[in-house]
Amino acid sequence: MLEHQITSRDQLRAVYKQPGEGAVKKVLPQLDQHCIAFIARCPFGVLSTSGADGSLDASPKGGEPGFLSVQDASTILLPDWPGNNRLDSLENILDNPHIGLMLLVPGMDETVRINGRAVLSTDPDLLASLAIKGKSPISVIVITVEEAYLHCARAVWRADLWNAEKHIERSELPTMGQMLQDQVAGYDGAAVDKIIADNRHKLYDLG
Repeated sequence: MLEHQITSRDQLRAVYKQPGEGAVKKVLPQLDQHCIAFIARCPFGVLSTSGADGSLDASPKGGEPGFLSVQDASTILLPDWPGNNRLDSLENILDNPHIGLMLLVPGMDETVRINGRAVLSTDPDLLASLAIKGKSPISVIVITVEEAYLHCARAVWRADLWNAEKHIERSELPTMGQMLQDQVAGYDGAAVDKIIADNRHKLYDLG
């Protein structure tokens, strides 16, 4: 049994200070001009979802800046492109529409956090509006914004995330194929690495 385990909100607040007024009041019910400008420059985010059984998933999402399409102050379109077809996020959304989204812009220390509800759509007009190089996504995650706010920079400062001098040499770790070969019996690491290399040049290929 873990000693000094925190099991109540009162115990938690005995350890932490109350949040400052700004940290509470900064939460917006919809996107403002600053959130919209941030999203327009955002190439990467993490989508968090939860299944009916409480299981969780945090899935990376990315593309060229503007891959997230702001329709209005309360609506964001997130295209879903070909991937590994596990569909963890999408299946969770079918069970539980509540989602969280954390967005990052390289060079920007603050992040934008969005909470809301999502539905899945294959509406042809929506798909066509998000087409890239003549190809449309498989589906669209339509997010209704319920909360949006800027998150302070401390985590990025602590990580020194954008400091290129802190980036590792890729050779410090095995390739993805080599790691999967160690983890999963029967995997051909070299073949997996070739597929990954090929896919890098076919980011929006639906075939």
